[in-house]
Amino acid sequence: MRTYDFTPLYRASVGFDRMANLVDRAMTADTATTYPPYNIEKLGDDAYRISIAVAGFTADDLNIEARENALTITAKKAGEADSRTYLHRGIATRAFEKTFQLADHVHVTGASHADGMLHVELERQVPEALKPRRIEIAPGAKTDAIEGTSETVEV
Repeated sequence: MRTYDFTPLYRASVGFDRMANLVDRAMTADTATTYPPYNIEKLGDDAYRISIAVAGFTADDLNIEARENALTITAKKAGEADSRTYLHRGIATRAFEKTFQLADHVHVTGASHADGMLHVELERQVPEALKPRRIEIAPGAKTDAIEGTSETVEV
């Protein structure tokens, strides 16, 4: 496994520490945790959906929390006083916590739970002040350089 030292990045830049921490976290993340399975879909230019297989969980067993630039989904099965005897138990209902790092201006717009799937809708909502805008060029004054004069002539 490779490890990267981001110390030079910290010395030569200001304000990129969040990005370096994100890359560092991604490089050292334990990729063996595949429970529960999930999909991340891009639905449009600014729309996304995270779909998580949560078979065996009810909506009351699930919790979705958005804080700063992180989305955390947790599930904890309520204590069952179940006296069932399983010959094979292939549907895992063990507790889990999944955290997704969100880019700036990405917000959760909704969530739904149906047919054993949890769908979390996300949208990038860039404020108007940060969107690119076209600057109109107004016709300006033209300088007349005849005989060393610098009077302006309106066009």
